[in-house]
Amino acid sequence: MSVTAQEALFFLPAKDFERSKRFYADLGFTVAWSSGDLARIEAGPAAFLLQRYYSSDTDGHLMMALTVDDADAWWHRVVDQKLADRFGVLAEPPADRPWGRRDFPISDPTGVLWRIGHDLPKR
Repeated sequence: MSVTAQEALFFLPAKDFERSKRFYADLGFTVAWSSGDLARIEAGPAAFLLQRYYSSDTDGHLMMALTVDDADAWWHRVVDQKLADRFGVLAEPPADRPWGRRDFPISDPTGVLWRIGHDLPKR
């Protein structure tokens, strides 16, 4: 018998569940569904579960990477939506990284750090 996986979902904490859902929607994700304590957040085939749960034990210890077609297009959305100012989050412009990606860091309102980027052409 073979075993295959279809999907792995991370459960990310939210200090303020409604604020976090708004942040992700403004960033470019879709809130596929939401119940009282859990929401499925999607961007194309990428997804995670946002939960109405927070523990200070995770502060500064969660990082997510999202591969996109164009990091600069996502960055323009961050700037156009004024996400850093409106949500009080860290956001730095995209740059080419020595590990072969162009990406930018942005934190969510709970402090989860995201690196949103695309692969650079192989040299």
